[in-house]
Amino acid sequence: MTQKIGVVIVAAGSGSRFGDPLPKQYHQLGGKSLLAHCVDCFVGHTSADLIQIVYNPVHQDWYEDAMSDVACKADIPMPVNGGETRQQSVLNGLRALAGKSPDVVLIHDAARPGISDAVISRVLHALKTHAGAIPTLPVADTIKQTNENNIILRTISRDSLHRAQTPQGFIFKTILDAHSQFEGQEQTDDASLLEQLGLDVVCVEGATANDKITLRDDFGRAQNWIAPTEMKKMEDTAMPQEEYRAGTGFDVHRFAPGDHCILCGVKVPHTARLEGHSDADVGLHTLTDAILGAIGAGDIGQHFPPSDMKWEGAASDIFLKHAADLVRQRGGRIVNVDLTLICERPKIGPHTNAMRQKVAEILAIDIDRVNVKATTTEKLGFTGREEGIAAQAAASIALPIT
Repeated sequence: MTQKIGVVIVAAGSGSRFGDPLPKQYHQLGGKSLLAHCVDCFVGHTSADLIQIVYNPVHQDWYEDAMSDVACKADIPMPVNGGETRQQSVLNGLRALAGKSPDVVLIHDAARPGISDAVISRVLHALKTHAGAIPTLPVADTIKQTNENNIILRTISRDSLHRAQTPQGFIFKTILDAHSQFEGQEQTDDASLLEQLGLDVVCVEGATANDKITLRDDFGRAQNWIAPTEMKKMEDTAMPQEEYRAGTGFDVHRFAPGDHCILCGVKVPHTARLEGHSDADVGLHTLTDAILGAIGAGDIGQHFPPSDMKWEGAASDIFLKHAADLVRQRGGRIVNVDLTLICERPKIGPHTNAMRQKVAEILAIDIDRVNVKATTTEKLGFTGREEGIAAQAAASIALPIT
């Protein structure tokens, strides 16, 4: 009887070590995204409706762009949200597949676009006699164990050491039960769960092309398995040359009667509100101007005139998202933003983490690329007299050289 094969492709990570706001799974290699490469390979081994992608919903636009080159994309189920850890993301994917009752499942990292039919076939064949199977490569380097001072304690024989890859294959019910049993206990990979249960996991031959892309330099290695006719596409689309630009913003809003201020999209309790354009979010207005300045696109007033009544009371995240969209329309990316709020009150410190998170969500960038801080003017000037709040911001943008 033919096996019913499920596939979980984990694509929920931010790829922070990759050093780019665009997660690596959405970068293009040889004319299509890393994620699309993975999907196309697995389609040759199962039906598209049994391929479950796990993603971060913040990346929705990037996901749709990445999947645009997949021929069977209409048949692939909607992606499910990932968790805080890879293990939780895998469990979410397995649970989404459970209703379709696959016999076996292949769990694969989207950052391994060099997966091949041969590796998949070896894993599936091994599952006929084992509860789990993973592709591995022998360790070629000499391995040294050291103490806390990096003094060598011993040389470890590499004869029995293997580098694990994906897809890792399992009997579906076995791995679902294992993930459910160990939920919340983070493990290094899926096979380690079966190891703890005393179940056999067999190693099959992996492939060098299937190594994980972790750093930007790894794209050079990945060229080795791209067909020569696609090399020019990769050079043009995967890693374009960039120029870096900086922009600044400054804005002021006076206080008016009220009981809270909206700052960087966060409601901050206060004895007054801010008066001005839209919801008068001086933080988001300033960041918007900084980004617009970096790409030479004028200022917020040109894009959203204060005289236009349709913006009265509008949430300022509309303005900041518009500026970010203009950057992406030009093929650029936001490297980082830095905002300073200047006021005596309200106290900003307790709210900066929430503000950073909100700005990161609006701009669709990692939170470590967003900084929000506050200062006072030592009771001097209009801010010192607590008549309002001022803000200044800087933004760094990378744009492709045309």
